[in-house]
This record gives sequence, structure tokens and C-alpha cells, in this order.
Amino acid sequence: MKIDARSVGKVLGAPDNWRFVLLHGDDSGLIREHAAAMTRQAAGSLDDPFRVSLLARDDHPRFEEEATALSLDGGRRVVWVREATDGLAAAVTSVLDSPANSLIILEAGALPARGKLRKLAETRPDSASIGCYPEEGRALEGSVRRMLEERHVRISNEALAWLAGRLGADRAGVRNEVEKLALYAGENGELHLDDLMLCIGDSGSASVDDAVFLAMEGDKAGADLALERALSEGANPVAVARVLLSHIGRLRRVKAELERGQSRVEAMKTLRPPVFFKKQQSFERALDVWSLPALLDLASRTQAFEFACKQTGSMDILLCRRHLAAIAVKASLGRRR
Repeated sequence: MKIDARSVGKVLGAPDNWRFVLLHGDDSGLIREHAAAMTRQAAGSLDDPFRVSLLARDDHPRFEEEATALSLDGGRRVVWVREATDGLAAAVTSVLDSPANSLIILEAGALPARGKLRKLAETRPDSASIGCYPEEGRALEGSVRRMLEERHVRISNEALAWLAGRLGADRAGVRNEVEKLALYAGENGELHLDDLMLCIGDSGSASVDDAVFLAMEGDKAGADLALERALSEGANPVAVARVLLSHIGRLRRVKAELERGQSRVEAMKTLRPPVFFKKQQSFERALDVWSLPALLDLASRTQAFEFACKQTGSMDILLCRRHLAAIAVKASLGRRR
């Protein structure tokens, strides 16, 4: 059975309803999180040697043996398989056609829609196929807010929007960032924009901000250095694209207000959240370089760049370096005119 995003929580919370759950897609962190949640729900823990069998890629030949073994304490066994491929489809089918009652959880990467494992999980009523893909926009904001609420921490809308625009695409990275912020806020605490800038101001997300701002004002050397620092700290090209699109959108908004006759001070006041004071001069230098049509064209090219980064096998880091370098060169030429 193919499970839509709205029903994932119900599946994870009711392991007794399923014999086989396939977790597949591009977000390895989300896949691992779902697998752990369901294992914990079914077996009570992740490391009970009598109830949980965790199989890495080299252990795949033992799959049928583990999946048909009886639980020594009488509870239901969980066979949790990592790095699953379509090569396991025949073995999974054999176990599902047997009297064995183990819960089979398979972690896989991106699988073809017509692949054997997806077809098996999507056509059997006792099986579930869950696609796990990076969240963005409102979906990402909702997940971050829920994670913080689990830790009894509130976050302002302004801070949430700023954070969501700077988080990476992988769920594990998102959760790590949220846990750090929750620790800073403390139980029943509340996070505001200043708190986020203080907590992650020296992290990879700040380096991404630096790279984007410097490229948009035409400082190629500075942008290159900041980008390499961001990449070394774990930032990914898709996150760079999202921060860049957000920056372009804010520049377009101010530029449009200026063309309507607003003063620069009044136009800058329309931004929510406001430009961080340390970045204000860089933002204004970019305003002087880019026209509205040029910003619109750049937004379109950046969306194409983000899409290219998400393609299987793409050289996303090389694409990212080239895209920011081209922006910096164009801005630098604009400053000289």
C-alpha cells in the first residue's frame, strides 16, 4: 500500500497493522528517523537483542534466517534492514508468504517507481511503501515547530521562517540543529530571531549567508572562501540555492518599493525579518548592482540550479561553485559601470 504524507504518522504508530514497511527516497535522515520510530514502537527499544535484528548491507544473506526466527521472549521480532535493494525482493516475498510474523523494515535509497521492492510494498495490503523526501517551505516549518514543541520550546514566526530558509535538506541535520536550539532555550523557553543568530551565527548556515551576500555584491574571492567554509561545515548546494532565492526575493521586494518612490530607509523597513545589521551594507551594495529584471532572471536561473542539484548523479558541489562564481562576476562587472 502506498502511504501518503498525511498518513505516515498513523503507519508508524501502528506497527501491528503491518508485516513489511519499505522506507525509500532521497532523505536518508528521515528514513532512519522513521525506521527507528517504528522499531521502538514495535519492540520497545532499538537494541533489544531478542526483539530487534539490525542487518547492514553485508548481513543481507542472513535476512530470511532472521525474519523467520522466533522471538525468545514471545514478543514480535523486528528485522530492520539497511541499504536495501531490489535484490532482496524475492527473499521478502518468501518471508511474507510464510507463517513468520516478524515486522520487516527496509531502509532503501531512491528506488525506481517500477522497482521490485516498491511494487511489492505498494500492492500487498499487509505492506506499506513510504517515500521520504526532503521537506521545504511550510512543511519544513511545521516539522521544526513540532520538534521544538516535543521539547516544550516555542519559536516566533519570524525566527521560524528565518531558520527554515537556512536548514539543510537532510532530516538528521535538521533534527541536530533543532536539538541544539532546544538545549539553548531550555524547557518552556521561547526562541526569537536574535537567539537563532546567536546560536548558529558561527555555523555552516552563517557561512552560506556570507557566501550568498558576498556573491550578490560582487566579491568573488570572499564568496568563494565563505562557500568552501560552508561546504566543509556540512552545508549542501540545495541549502545554498534556498538561501540565495530568499535573498533574491528580499532584494526584489526592496527594489520594487524603491521604484514606487519609497526612500531606501522606508523600503528596507518592509522586510520581515529585517536585514541583520552586520549584513545591511552588503545588502545595500547588492541593491545598487542588480535591477529588477536582472533579479527576476537570476531567480529563474537559481531555481534551475536547485533542480539540477536534485538530479541523481549530479555534480551538485561543482554546480554550486560555478553558479555563485558567475553571480559574483556579473555583480562585480555591474559595480564597475
